[in-house]
Amino acid sequence: QVQLVESGGGLVQAGGSLRLSCAASGRTFSRNYMGWCRQAPGNEREFVAGIKWSGSSTYSTDSVKGRFTISRDNAKNTVYLQMNSLKPEDTAVYSCAASLRVGVFPIQEHEYVYWGQGTQVTVSS
Repeated sequence: QVQLVESGGGLVQAGGSLRLSCAASGRTFSRNYMGWCRQAPGNEREFVAGIKWSGSSTYSTDSVKGRFTISRDNAKNTVYLQMNSLKPEDTAVYSCAASLRVGVFPIQEHEYVYWGQGTQVTVSS
């Protein structure tokens, strides 16, 4: 059984930083991708950033590019999302997800099949 457990959310002032963690267990995703998605109140869930479990491929959406960095620690089976220069519009529930895609980088939330429970990030102005 696959488990993705997020941690690291919280309340931060605009311009501040947070680091989210996602610990994966239950299977290996060595050929696949991990990602972070977010959902703000009243909005659909959107893909934010992704990383291939092996190699150096990463992807992030324009809205977070230059501010958010996704990384991984293979030994710990953990993926991180470092969020800097946070803005009030980054406020959302952030969820870790795993895709079974092989090859083409999955950049839409519906391409991810395993999900964590989510962690709230609130950025005050």
